[in-house]
Amino acid sequence: MTRLDLSADTARRALAPAGVEYDAEAARDRYATAVWCQLVEPGDSAAGRLIAARGAVGALEAMLEGDPAELTGRELAEGRKRWLPRLSARAVSEALTAAAARGVAFVTPADADWPAQLDDLGAHAPLCLWVRGDVSALRRLEPSVAIVGARAASRYGDHVAMELAAELAASGVAIVSGGAYGIDGAAHRATLAAGGLTVALLAGGADRAYPAGHTKLLDDVAAHGVVLSEVACGAAPTKWRFLQRNRLIAALAGATVVVEAGWRSGSLNTAGHAAALSRPLGAVPGPITSATSAGTHRLIREYGAECITGADDVREMLGLTESQPTGTTGHGYTDDATRVKDAMSTRVWRDTLEVARRAGMSTDAVEGILGLLQLKGVIDSGVDGWRLVRLGR
Repeated sequence: MTRLDLSADTARRALAPAGVEYDAEAARDRYATAVWCQLVEPGDSAAGRLIAARGAVGALEAMLEGDPAELTGRELAEGRKRWLPRLSARAVSEALTAAAARGVAFVTPADADWPAQLDDLGAHAPLCLWVRGDVSALRRLEPSVAIVGARAASRYGDHVAMELAAELAASGVAIVSGGAYGIDGAAHRATLAAGGLTVALLAGGADRAYPAGHTKLLDDVAAHGVVLSEVACGAAPTKWRFLQRNRLIAALAGATVVVEAGWRSGSLNTAGHAAALSRPLGAVPGPITSATSAGTHRLIREYGAECITGADDVREMLGLTESQPTGTTGHGYTDDATRVKDAMSTRVWRDTLEVARRAGMSTDAVEGILGLLQLKGVIDSGVDGWRLVRLGR
């Protein structure tokens, strides 16, 4: 049978690029987890059951040398056919080295920053996460909501996604999405503009932007939040990995809201995972003539999704009430945006400090709102500051 060196010395050498010292047992477990990550495709339940029962090291040893009781003979035979062709100590070492060089952290269920809500996926839970950005943010995802939808979003869909994300983010709700064009991108941008926390889950490696047109956006998400994947750096995004990525979006967030979706949209796959996990599910209605809203209407009609018409509906879905603040104080985003606009002029450029002074707000709060207003085309920015856009432009 195929052999693999799982000694503590080998594990420590492979993990060395991360610059963290581990005791013998922790090093072996971490290294074995990285090996499994190379062997399996996301959501492999046979590997998941074996690892859950024996740990990463014991599961590898049993798979390579024994006949584990957790798997039937057929499951083990088929599993070995899938896994063994990928077995390469060199590939594992290169993946860990590449991650360290690109600032991508390797996070396992043994780490304090592991988001426990992913464990609700059971045998289909991810074996590890590759994280670019603030790893500790993974512990700050309560409350959180996944905002997903069509890549070819309409102006209506973009507008609704931005409004929902901005108001929720400004009130302390983390926004989870998939980094794609359309609704995903609108949700990420609005959250960043509002100064909130956002997480982008990718189907390929966390080190490579996909789509390439969102390179700058994903860099910004990593700088202020988290970009993560369950596949190693350099891994390509495949159709299967996109479908499996959706289960992580649904599991990571406390609720899922589909803003726009066609009749067969991939966002409905995310909604299905949310429903299977008994997570609250919401959908935004649209024009009955719009093909991009056919999927959301289907979710409301056939699957009992909550009808979402604003941020308050999402907060209610998350179980947040006025007696349960989400970490911010003062007025809601809409009221604060009005104060900021009242402090501005269509003729005179004003810098952020002056706008904050006139609005009676902190500069930090004003900066987030100014960014969102600019995204909506309400204001312009220039070398001298900010100015309201004239009506009719």
